[in-house]
Amino acid sequence: MLISQDLIRRKILYVRGADQRPIELIQKLVLFGSQNCDFTILEGILNADSHNCLFKKIAEIFNEDIFAYYFDLSFEETLRRHKTKPNCREFGEIEMKHWWREKDYVSYFSEKNIYKEQSLDEIVDMIFNDLSTEGCY
Repeated sequence: MLISQDLIRRKILYVRGADQRPIELIQKLVLFGSQNCDFTILEGILNADSHNCLFKKIAEIFNEDIFAYYFDLSFEETLRRHKTKPNCREFGEIEMKHWWREKDYVSYFSEKNIYKEQSLDEIVDMIFNDLSTEGCY
């Protein structure tokens, strides 16, 4: 099950800012995924402070069965990549500077860093290998 934070916030609930409803819905979807799916993937840029309760709940639901990845990119690289996305005109550098948090790690579980130099194939291989090593796939 793929849960996209952007899809929930921007396309389903049509909210911006500090609204807690997307977090509540994501928690419910994560719980549903844990009970009904082989894999539950939460995808998005999730500020560690404002999503703290969500990360705590995920840690409670999945215990040690969490694979978390953090794109350790500079703001400039993040902005460059954003400009290649289909939704690049929906928001830009000014909004992104407001949201930007350097090294915004989660405290409830460890994350593996993904770096600028890694290709998409290398990232996919790393995640697949993590899942295979743990007997998930």
